[in-house]
Amino acid sequence: MENGGRVTVHDLARAAGVSLATVDRVLNARPGVKPATIEKVETAIADIGFRRDLTASMLARARDIGLTVIVPEGTNQFMNKLAEAVETVGDQVRAERLRLDLRRVRAMDTKALADALDAVSTDTSDCAVIVAIDKPEVHAAVARASQRGVKVITLVSDLPGSDRHSFVGIDNQAAGRTAGSLMGRFCRKGAKVGLVAGSLELIDHAERVTGFRAVLGAEYPGIEIVGPVEGQDEFTPTYEKSLEMFRAYPDLAGLYNVGAGNAGMLMALKEAQMTGVTVIAHELTGPTRAALASGAVDVVIDQSPETEIRAVCAAAKRLVLGADAAPPESELEIKVFLRDNLR
Repeated sequence: MENGGRVTVHDLARAAGVSLATVDRVLNARPGVKPATIEKVETAIADIGFRRDLTASMLARARDIGLTVIVPEGTNQFMNKLAEAVETVGDQVRAERLRLDLRRVRAMDTKALADALDAVSTDTSDCAVIVAIDKPEVHAAVARASQRGVKVITLVSDLPGSDRHSFVGIDNQAAGRTAGSLMGRFCRKGAKVGLVAGSLELIDHAERVTGFRAVLGAEYPGIEIVGPVEGQDEFTPTYEKSLEMFRAYPDLAGLYNVGAGNAGMLMALKEAQMTGVTVIAHELTGPTRAALASGAVDVVIDQSPETEIRAVCAAAKRLVLGADAAPPESELEIKVFLRDNLR
């Protein structure tokens, strides 16, 4: 081996049985390399312990690592915080030669999301980041993006079984189980508990419902679950659907909203004049923070948008430059807030 025992790209090319030009294309995620050849190079990397000079790799690139981050627009306070985090973190990572391009699309609009993903060009972007909707059209758009060389990262809501390359988000079944464990402690046996969701076509919402049901079914079987109703993570439909549920079940003892639309849900709760209801919600935003402080909400399960966008940047580095380009992926923290620990 060359350079006093350090494994070089020449060693890697020999081990993989390919040219230096092919090694360069694979290491820099450039198009035009057959999957079987990529696999040969990646196998050789593992076999001979090749580690790249990441500074040199970045200098060799003709452009910064580009990320197109597609975030839903609308009244969802968490998604707005996520968009703000893209701008904030984007400013901070410019020195690392990462460029984040924020695009907003209509919430819950499958076609808008697929069209936005189709519009991501390999001329300017190495990665596309999406809050996924589990629909065939989105699976197909992810496949098309992957085929033309775009690395797709799902954010907050995953798309299992698709051609996406990485997922960044909390363990949503664990979040739902946390809510179920707390609700079971708060409510007596025989109580009714209502479920509110944005859409069960969002994997994060579906997984939270699954985790919630699993804990209550196993550990608190006397509690009856009503719903979920789906409010599309928007104020008005969440208000209307919640009010319908409250009028049909005026004896609800608990309420768990797995998604957004909390302001609408809380308005409906007030209008229905229901008191003594244990309310568990997601994401520490303006409305949920105020509701915690006032006692209208008992628990908020939170995730950090800035932490998630930083994790997206690390995932992009690993995908574009290789596994050693950023620290290994770690599980994101789920935080639980009550009025007592609200700062």
